[in-house]
Amino acid sequence: LYINSKKTIVEGRRISVDKACENPNCVKIGDSCKYLKLLCAIEINKTYPRDFMQIGRVRVLLKMDDGSLYNPAIASVMAKFRKLEVAWNCYYVNKPAIQL
Repeated sequence: LYINSKKTIVEGRRISVDKACENPNCVKIGDSCKYLKLLCAIEINKTYPRDFMQIGRVRVLLKMDDGSLYNPAIASVMAKFRKLEVAWNCYYVNKPAIQL
């Protein structure tokens, strides 16, 4: 929901429309986190309070227990969103379609 280009800022989008992804789901966001080598947990049974049809949540570890960054290239939540956008484009948009 935070990176969905179909949502407005009032509805919960946190990055600009041109950098957002169209209708991402929690599994693909989790795959993008793994592509960025981030430790994440996908919680399928969670819903977003403003939109109950938005099912699933991805929790990402940014800092270790001692306070050090898990991935020094990603120091904040906004940096995480920007990197996810890049990973999404590399992993899903630029990926060639599978021919059946």
